Amino acid sequence: MKVRFALLLLAVFCARPACAASINGHSYAPLADWAVAKGFRIAARHSDEITLTNRTARLVFEKDSHTAQINGVNVALSFPVAADKGQFSIAQLDLAKTVEPLVLPPPFSGKKIFTIVLDPGHGGKDTGNRVGGKYFGYSEKTYTLALAKELRDQLKAAGFNVQLTRTNDTFVELPARPDLANRKHADLFVSLHFNATESGKAEVSGPETYCITPVGAASSNAQGEGANAGATTANLSEKKSLLLAYQVQRALVKNLGVADRSVRRARFAVLRDAEMPAILVESGYMTHPVEGKKIFDASYRKQIASAIVKGVLNYQKLTAPPGELPAGSTNKVSSTRKTK
Repeated sequence: MKVRFALLLLAVFCARPACAASINGHSYAPLADWAVAKGFRIAARHSDEITLTNRTARLVFEKDSHTAQINGVNVALSFPVAADKGQFSIAQLDLAKTVEPLVLPPPFSGKKIFTIVLDPGHGGKDTGNRVGGKYFGYSEKTYTLALAKELRDQLKAAGFNVQLTRTNDTFVELPARPDLANRKHADLFVSLHFNATESGKAEVSGPETYCITPVGAASSNAQGEGANAGATTANLSEKKSLLLAYQVQRALVKNLGVADRSVRRARFAVLRDAEMPAILVESGYMTHPVEGKKIFDASYRKQIASAIVKGVLNYQKLTAPPGELPAGSTNKVSSTRKTK
């Protein structure tokens, strides 16, 4: 009787969804047990990789990797995937804060998206990244503003009300950017940037899309802005921000045909204080010999903007009530704004 009772307690405890283990001080759960509990099956398993599938999702996890692939899109994890003798485990924080919000999203309270605030990164004395020389080179601030104006026009054509944190070459303090979105009661906040690297310039290209880091986790960005792992205002909307970042990254990679640098996490100043779903988009690398030239071309920026619009519209379909679209929205990018 005592043995039966003990087994019953063990079964109840392990149904959370899986018996947890501590790895480097963090709570991990067996992926196979989680898969069974959530209706996934193991489609493939190798010594260093496991693939889980159900009717609508395909998840790929690699041993020691900080990145998972969710329906073909790379998504950063807060902790590495563990594997021992073919048994894979994942941090429970990553299950709760990254995997499940994307493949098993909760029902969001219905609210249509109307106002979007776009934040062209840098400006004025803050040039952002520069390539090609001090006097005749290219400044990031110039092209973030150009992209923001193009994206504004396309979003307006899709029926949204759009505000910019700057409309010319002026410097705006970082805290003032999300503060404008808060004061405008914006539904979304999108900060626009272009990336650069000092090494491997010919190898590193593609977009990265950031959203707020979960409480208790480290950020993906190398600079580590806001290293404190405590809660911020943005954490109140973190699941929606993750979903928005995922949809935008997915659309960028698919529509531009570029390398997937993944959905990432950061406590950037422009994200921390946002009271609505907020993301920061690095739309490509200015330092790449091919992608950089494209970024400086208006027709390619139109393609970037079109992809971001598609990401926003896909996000809207998943979060807004049926039929609750912005006034005048056709739920697709206006044909007059499409590019080749």
